[in-house]
Amino acid sequence: MAMSSILNTDDIKKALDAFAVADSFDHKKFFEMVGLNAKSSDDVKKVFTVLDADNSGFIEEEELKFVLKGFAKDGRDLTDKETKAFLQAADKDGDGKIGVDGKHQIYSISGSVARSPKPTTQIWKET
Repeated sequence: MAMSSILNTDDIKKALDAFAVADSFDHKKFFEMVGLNAKSSDDVKKVFTVLDADNSGFIEEEELKFVLKGFAKDGRDLTDKETKAFLQAADKDGDGKIGVDGKHQIYSISGSVARSPKPTTQIWKET
């Protein structure tokens, strides 16, 4: 599944351009810019599935480094500093991986629950 089937291609490009410089990535702003905070929990899970390159049900640190490439092939790699900051913000139990549900939950992006009965679109945001 391509990210463009879930999110607007122009929004993805604008967000990638906004964070093109190394060490400029802000996951909360990025996900807001691509419109993920207004998506349903099903769409958020679809995005997670695209980013979970090894289909393990988790996004590990090595996958997180390439998260922008999951949005577009020409997305840059995150720096080690950006990757570690992103992981620290989303990995609530400290096991080094981010999951879509349960104890490894990454539901923390924006707090928006526009089309969801519970705050499932809060993926990747510090609480």
